Formats: sequence, C-alpha cells, structure tokens
Amino acid sequence: MNNDINHLKTTIELAKTSVKDGNHPFGAMLVGPDGDILITSGNSYREDKGVGHAEANVARLASRKYDPEFLAQCTLVTSVEPCCMCAGSVYWAGIGSVVFGLTEKRLAELTGDNPENLTLDLACREVFAAGQRKVEVRGPYSELEDAIAADHIGFW
Repeated sequence: MNNDINHLKTTIELAKTSVKDGNHPFGAMLVGPDGDILITSGNSYREDKGVGHAEANVARLASRKYDPEFLAQCTLVTSVEPCCMCAGSVYWAGIGSVVFGLTEKRLAELTGDNPENLTLDLACREVFAAGQRKVEVRGPYSELEDAIAADHIGFW
C-alpha cells in the first residue's frame, strides 16, 4: 500500500504536467513486477480528443512493448479511476492490476457536464468483473483525494 501511495503521487505530478502541456489533468503509468516505472503518460486531449486518456495511452504502449505474460504481473497506476474505455484497454492489454486515487463518481462531481469529460457512471471493478480474466483493483485512496481533486477544481 505504501508503494501505491508513492506511485499515485507520481501520477499526480504527471497530471500537472499534462495540464501544462495543454491537456486534461490526468496521469497514469505502468509499474513492473519489481516496482520499476516502465511507462508514463498524461492525457493527450489536444491531439487525440476524447480518446486520449492517460490510462488508454499507457495500455496501448504497454501492449506494443511487452508480452501478455509479463503484463499480467504489472500494475497500471492512475490518478483517477479508469473509465470504462480505459478499463477495457487495461483488460485487453493484459495488465494484471490497477491502482487509482480518485473515483469516477467523484470526478463526475468535479467535471459536471463539461462536454470534454462526460463521465460514465460505471466503476472499473464492474467492467473487469464482466471479463473472463481477473484484474485486481486497489483504490480509491482517500488520503490523496484532495490533492488529486485540486487539479480538477477550476479546470472544468
């Protein structure tokens, strides 16, 4: 759990960098079985619009770079709970676990009806439960909620 917190703090910094680059405040990364950070990404809205989510970016890069047996031992860490699109990307890439800080429900409260982030009320655990392969999920981490939410307050 302590490693989860430290990795989540890194995703908060990735989200801040994403905003500085003109994108939305989200950050994600792939952590290997030994705890090494293998891939990082912010949101890529400027280039990819609504499908440029940080988690999907990481999952896509991971599936190109690593084989499924290795990815099954890896963890995708993300500042905000993966939406159903991103959860699907994690699932299809073969990544074994997910750690997130802030729930999709809380994000919806922060973004409202902003057309650039019309959240879906579907928890990633529900998406993974519909699959044939188990994906472990850890989160949310309430002790980081304020830090993650701070990047969204006033952004949307």
